[in-house]
Amino acid sequence: MSTLPPLPPTSPPPAAGSGKPVDVAKRILPPNPKAAAFVALGFVAVLYLVELLDVILPGKFTDGGILARHASSLDGILWAPMLHANWSHLFSNTVPVLVFSFLAMAGGIGRFAVVTAIIWAVSGIGVWLVGPSDAYTVGASGLAFGWLAYLLVRGLFHRSLAQIAVAVVLLGIWSGMLWGLLPGNPGISWQGHLFGALAGILAAWLTSRGERVKSPKIEPTTPGNLGV
Repeated sequence: MSTLPPLPPTSPPPAAGSGKPVDVAKRILPPNPKAAAFVALGFVAVLYLVELLDVILPGKFTDGGILARHASSLDGILWAPMLHANWSHLFSNTVPVLVFSFLAMAGGIGRFAVVTAIIWAVSGIGVWLVGPSDAYTVGASGLAFGWLAYLLVRGLFHRSLAQIAVAVVLLGIWSGMLWGLLPGNPGISWQGHLFGALAGILAAWLTSRGERVKSPKIEPTTPGNLGV
C-alpha cells in the first residue's frame, strides 16, 4: 500500500474570463435569471388577473386602495399596489415593474423579498399619512419607483462601478419618471412615487449595512451569475 502526498488547498474558481472571484453584493444580474424572470412575470400576471376580475365582477376593487388618514383604509396599504384605476394605468406600469423587479433580484430572491417589503410598507404608510383624503390611491408605480431608487443607489453603497453604470443607463431610459416625484399632475400620486423612492433608498442602505457587518461572501461566476 502506497500513500499519496496531500493535495494542495484549492481556491475558489475564477470568474469566467476575468480570473477573479465574484463579490455577490456587486452582482448586476440575478444569480438565477430564469427564477427571477418567473417571479417578475408571475407578479405582473397577478396584476393583470386582478384588473380582469375588477372589470368582470361588480363593484370597484379600487375602493380597496389607500384613503389617506382614514383608519378604515389602513388595509389599503396592503392591497393598493395590486390595484389599478384602469387598463391604461396598468399598461404604463408593466414594463418598469418587469425590468426593475428583475434587476432588483441581483442579490437573490430572498433579498428581493426584503427590499420589496420595505418599499411596499414605507410607500403605503407615506401615502396614508400625506396622500389625498378624497380619492383612493392605487397602483404598482410606488413599487416601481422604489425598485428604481434601490437600483440607483445600491452601487454607491456597494462601491460598485458596474452597478453605478447600470443605474446611469436606467436613469437615462426612464428619466421621465422623475417628474412623477413632484406634485402638480392631477390624477397621479406623487406621494406614492416619492415615498416609494425614499423607501428604495432606505432598503438599499439597510441591506448594504447588513452585508457590511457580515464577512464578505465570494462565489464563482456561472453563466447565470454575472458580476464585477
